[in-house]
Amino acid sequence: KFKTIVFFHGNAGTLENRIHKLNHFKDMDVNFLIIAWRGFSGNKGKPSEEGLYIDANSTILWLKKLGLTEKDIIFYGESLGTGVATEIAQNKDYAGLILETPFTSMVEAAKNFYPYIPVSLLLKDKYDNQNKIKNINIPVLIMHGEVDQIVPFWMGKKIYEIANQPKYSHFTKFDDHMMEYDENLLFALKSFIKSLN
Repeated sequence: KFKTIVFFHGNAGTLENRIHKLNHFKDMDVNFLIIAWRGFSGNKGKPSEEGLYIDANSTILWLKKLGLTEKDIIFYGESLGTGVATEIAQNKDYAGLILETPFTSMVEAAKNFYPYIPVSLLLKDKYDNQNKIKNINIPVLIMHGEVDQIVPFWMGKKIYEIANQPKYSHFTKFDDHMMEYDENLLFALKSFIKSLN
């Protein structure tokens, strides 16, 4: 029985922008499901932290109705999606968690762009990855590029450092925020997925 990757996309672009990634999953002996958040890709509603968690949980309920168990599901969070994947994976027994360009928290990420604004007071959506990652006891793969201009590399590195074992990393010198799906990244992904069987 194949595992199913549930792909939680980031803030920019549409689902079509992820096709180049999804095309590689067919060579990894996995099923995959990508959803578009409320307020994205022409969907109704306004995106909010709570709303995205509801969307993600609805997806999991739907998969469970199809007969999947937690052990059949791998979460893949990309950028903003890492905040959702980390929330949903806490204290659960899913097969694994992949985080591409994760941030420590939305507050710290915003401070990076707006150092003079009291963002912690203004920001409603917190996505506190650095505290939630401690509640995750399933295998984790963290991928991040050192020249990320949107979520600084140190954030992904910090998430990796505080994550529980078993944990794996794919850190690169030259990747920006949208990581290059090159042979090395694909090898890291395939190896991680294989280790979960």
